[in-house]
Amino acid sequence: MKRSAPLAILSLTALSVTACGDGDGGEEETYTWDFTVTTSNTSTWYEAAELFGETLDEESDGRMQLNIHANEQLSGGDPAAGVEQLMNGDKAFSYNSTIIYDGLDSRFSAINAPFLFADYEQADSAIEAGAEDAYRELSREMGVEMLGFGESGFRQLTTTDTPVTSPDDLANLVIRVPGSSLFLNIFNELGADPTTMNFAEVYTSLQTGTIDGQENPYDVIYSSGLQEVQDHLTVWNYVYDPLILGMNADLYDSLSEEDQQIVQDAAAEANAFQIQQNRELEEEQLAELREDMEVVELSDDELSAFREAMEPVYDAHQEDWTEDLMEAVQPE
Repeated sequence: MKRSAPLAILSLTALSVTACGDGDGGEEETYTWDFTVTTSNTSTWYEAAELFGETLDEESDGRMQLNIHANEQLSGGDPAAGVEQLMNGDKAFSYNSTIIYDGLDSRFSAINAPFLFADYEQADSAIEAGAEDAYRELSREMGVEMLGFGESGFRQLTTTDTPVTSPDDLANLVIRVPGSSLFLNIFNELGADPTTMNFAEVYTSLQTGTIDGQENPYDVIYSSGLQEVQDHLTVWNYVYDPLILGMNADLYDSLSEEDQQIVQDAAAEANAFQIQQNRELEEEQLAELREDMEVVELSDDELSAFREAMEPVYDAHQEDWTEDLMEAVQPE
């Protein structure tokens, strides 16, 4: 598998070339594809992309090669622009949160509704019961073949000077959030001053004091070294954040059925690995974060104040999420 190719963006027409014979006088296609992740090359996202590439290489007898790019290198650090590249065929694959897709279509954030799931068991049951099928259909509308869900995990909050245990503690704090109206609304309702920026800018902005905090799952916090520039971590599991392993839909449709199956099987293996790694590493990552940060795990009573503050958020987004999608993401 190739992981250090030049950062040239390949168009769909340049993604495949004719290659070796198939034994019956015919010829099979060979492919060199780009895969981007938002996080660094030390994250579970990147590790899963590596496994995906290795499996494609092995199962295709070397016909499918993958170039993996960390930190949204192909879109200048902008995840939303990265999803647009995926949609229009400037690259083949990406891992992106449903939150990033929400910036292009507000329906995608239904599964990110605040405090929707209490734990991974509830999230898993909803995904298996219909959420994954609903998101596969929704992704197709955007020109993306969804190859299943990975997982960024439950999102937590970090701050520089102020430990947060109640909505009052967030008053006027400048918190970086993703480019999503949902997250802007959440933190506005909590009394903070939310701001959006590319994740690539977050570390420096925390370091210089341009922002007071940010929110992300453990793996993103840990692999990005945010504990070096943040003093406080609030564990509140307020949003579940799945990852869409997406492939450009036109490219997927251009493959033979046999090659589509290779891609599907490799994706299923990569997603299962990524989710397992993410969950297994959480306790280890949290323990290491405790060495550098003051960690507060909110009690049920403390969480109830945050949940109550979210009622206007649900009211504001109910129409965007649609009745069908909200039904699909409900925990069993």
